[in-house]
Amino acid sequence: MPPFKERITGYIEDIDNYLLTKLPFESAPPENLHKAMHYSVMNGGKRIRPLLTFASAESLGVNSSILMPAAAAIELLHCFSLVHDDLPCMDDDDLRRGRPSTHKVFGESTAVLAADALLSLSFETLASDKSFGGTSSNNSSLISLISNATGSKGITGGQQLDLNAEKKIICQSELEHIYRQKTGKLLRACILAPTCFINISIEKMSAIENYIDAIGLAFQIKDDILEAEGSTEIIGKSSASDIHKGKATFPMIFGLDEAKKRMLELIELAENEISVFGEDASPLEYMAESIVSRKF
Repeated sequence: MPPFKERITGYIEDIDNYLLTKLPFESAPPENLHKAMHYSVMNGGKRIRPLLTFASAESLGVNSSILMPAAAAIELLHCFSLVHDDLPCMDDDDLRRGRPSTHKVFGESTAVLAADALLSLSFETLASDKSFGGTSSNNSSLISLISNATGSKGITGGQQLDLNAEKKIICQSELEHIYRQKTGKLLRACILAPTCFINISIEKMSAIENYIDAIGLAFQIKDDILEAEGSTEIIGKSSASDIHKGKATFPMIFGLDEAKKRMLELIELAENEISVFGEDASPLEYMAESIVSRKF
């Protein structure tokens, strides 16, 4: 089989095609709501979360196709969170992936409703689609895992903590706790989703838990670095957004050099943890390396 990185394009095409089968027709009423849902999802996203899900499946010896509904549900949840994050009452970003944010195109009210609909659609997909070999038991485990990553103990709570920390200087442990919730919890769901289909040893479970904890922190620190150093044209959103909002970020509090140092430490830690998988770890190793090398 070709290396994981050579199959990424195929995986992205598969997840995009699957998402299109789950999204309502844009022409179905209410058209503006359904168009906003499509706009928020089918907008050139990197699909990092589905790719992490498939990489984990491969490393754990699980048929990656069985994870299609879970990967799609997680991506829908990610898109839901981005629509909310961009709202004026949240992070107030006018650009997302190089295009006007959903609320700039469809209005704030429709953007909120579109995000709510994506949230519902994600769990409908998880609960109902057994066409890839899932069972009621598997789907129930996935729903529990992913809903935990979404609520007040996950990305929703993380966003609140992020808002609470604006214009404040906080310590590293507090900042990394925010990162674990607003970014890390959903990434954790990606990595653990395949474990809902297999029995896994305590050693390997601990390894992937530690791997994704480190990756989640590194991912958010990389986002901070890109926003601090990148241009709006490259990163697809305002490069001064964090500064204007007084966001608590690693570069803002500890400096760019420390941010880069911490990110590399975390990637090394992640790769050391999954060495227990031997050659099977290569998909997860690739995803770790792609996080630190990405330009947007």
